[in-house]
Amino acid sequence: MAELPTEISIVTLNCWGLKYISKLRRERLTEIGRQLAIADPQPQIVALQECFCHEDYLTIRRETRFILPYGKFYFAGAFGGGLAILSKWPIEESTMFRYPLNGRPTAFWRGDWYVGKGVACAKIRYGPGPKHILEVFNTHTHAPYESGPKDSYICHRTSQSWEISKLLRGAAERGHLVLGLGDFNMLPLSLEHQVVTSHAPVQDVWRVLHPDSSVGPAYHPAEKARGRAVPTAEFNILENCATSDGPFNTWRWLPKQQKRLGIGKPVVTVDPSTPDLRGKRLDYIFAGAGDVAANGGGWVVKRAAVGMMMRHPELGCSLSDHFAVEATLKFVPLKQQPNDNSSPFGNGHQTIKPTTTLLNDADNHLIQTGTYLQEPSSQGSSIAEAEAGTQTDTDDNLTYTKQLLAFNSPPPRLPPSSYDQILSLIHKYVARERSQLKWRAYHFFSWLGVSIGCLIAVWFVPRNFVAFILMLVSTLGLVGGTLDGLMSLLFFRSELRALKEYEFEILTAKALAEGKTPVVQQAGTEEEVDAGKQW
Repeated sequence: MAELPTEISIVTLNCWGLKYISKLRRERLTEIGRQLAIADPQPQIVALQECFCHEDYLTIRRETRFILPYGKFYFAGAFGGGLAILSKWPIEESTMFRYPLNGRPTAFWRGDWYVGKGVACAKIRYGPGPKHILEVFNTHTHAPYESGPKDSYICHRTSQSWEISKLLRGAAERGHLVLGLGDFNMLPLSLEHQVVTSHAPVQDVWRVLHPDSSVGPAYHPAEKARGRAVPTAEFNILENCATSDGPFNTWRWLPKQQKRLGIGKPVVTVDPSTPDLRGKRLDYIFAGAGDVAANGGGWVVKRAAVGMMMRHPELGCSLSDHFAVEATLKFVPLKQQPNDNSSPFGNGHQTIKPTTTLLNDADNHLIQTGTYLQEPSSQGSSIAEAEAGTQTDTDDNLTYTKQLLAFNSPPPRLPPSSYDQILSLIHKYVARERSQLKWRAYHFFSWLGVSIGCLIAVWFVPRNFVAFILMLVSTLGLVGGTLDGLMSLLFFRSELRALKEYEFEILTAKALAEGKTPVVQQAGTEEEVDAGKQW
């Protein structure tokens, strides 16, 4: 195997590759493959979401075969999970972990349950040593179709964040370098975000370099509470990592605006100073530091940027309805600090220095003209590059050391109030599912009775057309009732049991956060019987 890498470049992108639904799917995903192949810096790990068609995956593999010779397309659910991982190095092991809570089959028009959403896991060896292992976890969590108190899927997304955080933590405890990538369908510092960053020893790479970035779109209550001005489209890209719903993405334009795009039509530009009320971050890269002691150093965040903002060269449209998140991790060997004979990890928790990002003249011109809408992701947006000419190597090393110090510190636990919030979501959703189980069972038995009544009535009606109507009503009603009966018997009971496991895990974590002994269920106790009655 070649010498150990000192940097690892990562890309995660939601491709918007739904068969029969996504517009210009083949053309866009082919161009995505081409752009990955010529990207600078050259990506070494790529995570794709919504790449549902195997033929699209193979197309991207063909385009990137010289720089990413290894890859895995993950099969899940009835229509595929849409997840794929590409790598410069060999994939030694892969697993598709399906989320226990994953939408509802009755919401067939949304499709989350049918695609079998989960986590695509890959163990990748980048060196000969026992700890030279990179574990990649690629996911696309349940979409937030609702908002506010009416969001009945918030329990699902919180559960999914909990599940992937356990996978990330387990890999980190094995001493491997950990990457959590994907479209998490959550906002920064939301409850789901806090679950990942507090329950696993990983950091959100964007917030490492941009700790003051937004916590949602401009209209969101949490962002309004910060008292910031409405950001421009350019600012949202450079500082807030707004990968979704921004004005630079042509798939978020109105239909009449999209008609201005196409083969042979002039390039439609976007003014970078356009106010951006809706742009938000849904796509993330979470990274660990690896086994610092065993490797003699750790991985830190050198660069983070929004990428894949270029348009299709002929069609003029964006390559996806999301932009990519790019990051570069740098390996920093352990060194003693000047005038300090102690270990660099002996000073406790250190805060990470805020960073800034600037456009150079060439990049600004490209954005102004609209021919190449990508901000300087290809050059990076790290501290060292944003302050080029004034930031010294010593300053860089100091920033990297602070990152390692932050990793070495115990990760912050969720406060008990957050666990209480999760438990409240669970109990609220349990009440809904119990109600659904009961009413769907009633629906089945009601239609069973109606169907039997219709079959009896057929013998006594004098006209054939009346008999036909009775048989039609009986058949259609019984089919619908049977489906609801199966939902009541199988799906809702299964989901209630998954919720019960989830609740027990949260109660255990809460007890540990409070410094208490976790509660262990004792078979046959009165407490267990009383708890069982609640379900």
